[in-house]
Amino acid sequence: MRTYTDQAIVLRTTKLGEADMILTLLTLEHGQVRAVAKGLRRTSSKFGARLTPFNRVKLQLHSGRNLDTVTQAASLSLNAPRIACDYERYLSGQVMLETAEKLSEGEASRSQYHLLAGAIPALANRAHRPGMVLSSYLLRTLAIAGWAPALGECALCGADGPFKVFSAPAGGVVCENCQLSGGLHISMPVIELLTALLAGQWPQVYQADPLTQGIAEEVVTAYTEWVLERKLKSLSVMARKA
Repeated sequence: MRTYTDQAIVLRTTKLGEADMILTLLTLEHGQVRAVAKGLRRTSSKFGARLTPFNRVKLQLHSGRNLDTVTQAASLSLNAPRIACDYERYLSGQVMLETAEKLSEGEASRSQYHLLAGAIPALANRAHRPGMVLSSYLLRTLAIAGWAPALGECALCGADGPFKVFSAPAGGVVCENCQLSGGLHISMPVIELLTALLAGQWPQVYQADPLTQGIAEEVVTAYTEWVLERKLKSLSVMARKA
């Protein structure tokens, strides 16, 4: 049985038997990994609270046929306690983890790992509004996966903008000639905010008013769910809460 070491972000945990847990991990070198942490649910577990969603850890694992096994774990960034105590941040973080799990299926990406490794502490440290951290993460993770929305030119014909209709199926803003039914009419401040979120330009993000931020979040949500071809459970909870 091969042993290997890697950094990982815990995306999800699932109960296994009376005391074990299956971890879904986003790793730096091996992409998405599913591994068993034996005895994790016992109060005497040697892993303690390290193997909790949102935490970043350094792991030693044994590779197995279907599931790997965690043998050692060291903390790199304990984010879970600071996120779990704030419901809005917790829901935003759950959307991040759910999206990361979907986009990392069958594909290793150091860029995806580093993006999530930076976004989770930004959420935990309360440096920015949860909705803006989430929207920036979603736009950037989709861009890494090859789904960056067109914001400065028509997504269909490439004509230079600005254009004020956003179409998720088209992949961004569209001109009058290419408009599809169901497009969302948005203002230039919203387009400018989306551009800043995609680039991670936080000084520009701060300049947006709450209404503009709210509309931008709706656009990002619609686009993300269209790309992933499914409703995100955590986003549905956030919508009901709103």
